Amino acid sequence: MAKQAGNSAFRVVFGGDAYLNERTARELCDKALKDRPDAELIELDAASADRYAFDEAVSPSLLAETAVVRVDNLQSADEKLGEAMVAYVRESKDDPNASIVICRHEGGSKGKRLADQLFRAGAVKEEVPDLKKPEAKLNFVISRFERMGRRVEPLAAQQLVDVLGERTGELDAMCRQLCFDFDDDPIGLNRVNQYLTANAQVTGFAVADAAMEGRTADAIVMMRSAVEQGTAPIALIGALAAKLRNVAKASAVKTGAISASEAGMPSWMLKRVRLGGWTSQGLSNCIRTLAWADEQSKSNGGDPMYALERSIETIAAKGRR
Repeated sequence: MAKQAGNSAFRVVFGGDAYLNERTARELCDKALKDRPDAELIELDAASADRYAFDEAVSPSLLAETAVVRVDNLQSADEKLGEAMVAYVRESKDDPNASIVICRHEGGSKGKRLADQLFRAGAVKEEVPDLKKPEAKLNFVISRFERMGRRVEPLAAQQLVDVLGERTGELDAMCRQLCFDFDDDPIGLNRVNQYLTANAQVTGFAVADAAMEGRTADAIVMMRSAVEQGTAPIALIGALAAKLRNVAKASAVKTGAISASEAGMPSWMLKRVRLGGWTSQGLSNCIRTLAWADEQSKSNGGDPMYALERSIETIAAKGRR
């Protein structure tokens, strides 16, 4: 998390992943309240609060001389509220007892003019990572374990990202739970799967791994069992497609068509993808078969089980059937 020098009494948590943005603001409020145990916590929403509510919040009250004021949705502040905030940044610069203001801005162009005015006036900018790229998500998981004084194996971290990468809050919670429940250092893949076995994506990746390794019978048995236990065929198809995308990316990197950074995969993961036996035609055959399976799973008259079996057979044979 990057920050710039400025008025530490006024901070703007700017953009990035929504969960991390909220968590950063919460942690800053917690720290401020710890440093000032007599301060009062006041929460405002810039979408509905006016300049008078803000002025009252940062002023001494009957309950406390100072306050920690959290302002959400800074991007929605009206002009008058924005002017009051900019004025407060300037006024509180040299006042060690000034109330602390922590604002949340979702990023983007809306309300950026006000944010820029606050930064020019001296507010501190707390930048939040967006976690859009796979490598950023992987680094986030590794950093979460490091923050708790622990380590995680690369495969285990990648499994967490594959399954929970689109839900940062759940991903963060799982990292903390694993560290709390187990003493392993590093935390390995088996520990991660132990907590994720009920997740359809974990089952899907297990089926996909078996298919990619050419273990046709094992993959089909696992697939049937997963469906019987309630896993939707579309979840299994998604896992198989993810594995094929990795093959396509690794092949493109090897031929020089794209760089490793463009592939969006860490170097250790690229090295782990086995390209032996794969051809462009074979990969195309697998992708077409999987697209057909996807269609079968979404149409009323389709037979997704049969289509999945054919996809697994095709993938296990590296598209040579």
